[in-house]
Amino acid sequence: MKKIFCLHLQKRLLDVFTSPLFWQYGVLLNKFSYSSELENNLHLKGYYNLFQETLPHLKGLLKCYISRIPGRFPAQKHQIGKLKEYYLLNAASLLPVLALDIKDGEEVLDMCAAPGGKSIAMLQCAYPGHFHCNEYDILRSRWLKQTVESFIPESLLNIITVSELDGRQIGELHPESYDKILVDAPCSNDRNWLFSSDVQQARLRLIQRKVLSAVQIQLLRSAIKALRPGGTLVYSTCTLSKAENSDVTTQILNSCSNILPVDIREMASAISHEFALASSAQQYELLVLPERGKAWGPMYIAKLKKT
Repeated sequence: MKKIFCLHLQKRLLDVFTSPLFWQYGVLLNKFSYSSELENNLHLKGYYNLFQETLPHLKGLLKCYISRIPGRFPAQKHQIGKLKEYYLLNAASLLPVLALDIKDGEEVLDMCAAPGGKSIAMLQCAYPGHFHCNEYDILRSRWLKQTVESFIPESLLNIITVSELDGRQIGELHPESYDKILVDAPCSNDRNWLFSSDVQQARLRLIQRKVLSAVQIQLLRSAIKALRPGGTLVYSTCTLSKAENSDVTTQILNSCSNILPVDIREMASAISHEFALASSAQQYELLVLPERGKAWGPMYIAKLKKT
């Protein structure tokens, strides 16, 4: 029976992954370039604010509009000197930001920040004392810088640092420097992998999948060194791979005596009617499973604290 259920689940996931007809997109509003006309237009098209009812404490802070009907809202082009009004994203991408729970004045690191959607979302929620956005890949770092310029006013750029460091070295370079750290790690990215028709690229991803967990563990160990005692970090991926998700966090918890899991069941319960969540997750983690009508994810999240 369990095997039949797993096969049925795999079929459902494959249907959503491989058919753009089922894909849904969230529209994250930029509070630094607010447009009531845009918000009214979204309402007219049947969109509604994802978090307004489930997480009322976010009201007015993080506005992400979604629609039950699959489809993509038109994207905005980058224009020098003009802020964009919204950012299109997979709504599950906001969950690591919610789990991190940034407060005004905190020192924050987004270790693997490109293309920048989560960084932008963090700045919708709070004003860090200093916000370090890092991206090791040079081309993706340029993308990140453009995203920051497109969404954040010049008056706030002085609190933001964009770097191109190897995340595995940040712990040594900046020991115990941050109150909150997001490690949205490089992963096998199931949605893009399964949708790709490039056989050679698919083979390359299979090879990468074997070594990614080692890199993810190294990134987390570096983040732990960079985290202040009492600080929290969120580890996230966009894969269903157990080897890259729960196996990674389990190894960190088993090998790092100064790291404890943080219970996020309350958050998981609050969002469960909008996101399909795996029932097998531990109390400190959640896994979003894409399905028709809720085509968000995959997104794995684990929250940890340094003692």
